[in-house]
Amino acid sequence: MSVIDNEASAPRPGARAGAVAKAVGRFVFIAIITYLGLLAVTFFIGRVIPIDPALAVLGDRAPADVVARTRREMGLDLPLIEQFYIYITHALSGDFGRSVLTTNPVMEDIRRAFPATMELATLGTLIGSVVGVPLGVLAAVKRGSLTDQFVRVIGLVGYSVPIFWLGLLALVLFYARLQWAAFPGRLDIVYQYTFTPITGFYLLDAAWQGQWDVFWDAFRHIILPASLLGYFSLAYISRMTRSFMLNELAQEYIVAARAKGLSESRIIWGHALRNAAVPMVTVIALSYANLLEGSVLTETVFSWPGIGLYITNSLQNADMNAVLGGTIIIGSVFIGINLLSDLLYRLLDPRTKVQ
Repeated sequence: MSVIDNEASAPRPGARAGAVAKAVGRFVFIAIITYLGLLAVTFFIGRVIPIDPALAVLGDRAPADVVARTRREMGLDLPLIEQFYIYITHALSGDFGRSVLTTNPVMEDIRRAFPATMELATLGTLIGSVVGVPLGVLAAVKRGSLTDQFVRVIGLVGYSVPIFWLGLLALVLFYARLQWAAFPGRLDIVYQYTFTPITGFYLLDAAWQGQWDVFWDAFRHIILPASLLGYFSLAYISRMTRSFMLNELAQEYIVAARAKGLSESRIIWGHALRNAAVPMVTVIALSYANLLEGSVLTETVFSWPGIGLYITNSLQNADMNAVLGGTIIIGSVFIGINLLSDLLYRLLDPRTKVQ
């Protein structure tokens, strides 16, 4: 009877495939709607701000007839809905116009700047995860102790202190005083004209080409800003790890494991952390996305030629094509990572798998 009941209750292959297809379709639909919303927001921001794109190209002293002709060529005299349609079609094809500041296509500038931001955010997330997860576990295990209070204070400082202020202090201490870190930028000027990057990730490119002097020079430049971003990430990751671990340590299976005589280290690292690792995937992914979009101040302080510094310089020069293009790219990456982390969570957690 039980075999029959199990067979009856087991999901049919066709039904499971349909459920998976429905989940994937929902995922794609949410991604499309979110991306269109991002395009709509950036478009209307570009139309609301008091900056005339034609004057940004020509300058304030351009003759009125030239400005009018340029506005017609740029399609600014068309109805707003038609401008929005043109904007969407161009954005979907990767055409964000030309940068007034560099005179290059915006997408070309982004391809050059974005790897620098991605390399910085990746190393920062790696530092934050490697240090933050053990600290969070330690704080949960030692709940209420001085160790727990110390870890929580570290997280509180990371949340509260402005990252640009920490960056300036770090430059004064580690560059000006101790001279442990290199000058702001990605490479010393000696290597800027002799090193040819392949992917734009200087550490990987230098190691791949066997140019270890370039590798260590790039490492000396990136380690300080990456450590600051890592500290910002650490504050979030350690706090969430502590919360997840406290929840797991209060579960009945932990009591049962201790009753069986399992060692405390095996219970903590082999059972509790293993179950807490599922939601931690989402936490680390979102932390990575936040560093990608939130590294503007860090890149400005350390003269890091990434997408954040590119948008900042473009905004100061009223280069709205570059500002909106960079915003769309960062927003698209954030949306993609957010949706991907949600998908990974559903795949890794058996309680959320499609039935």
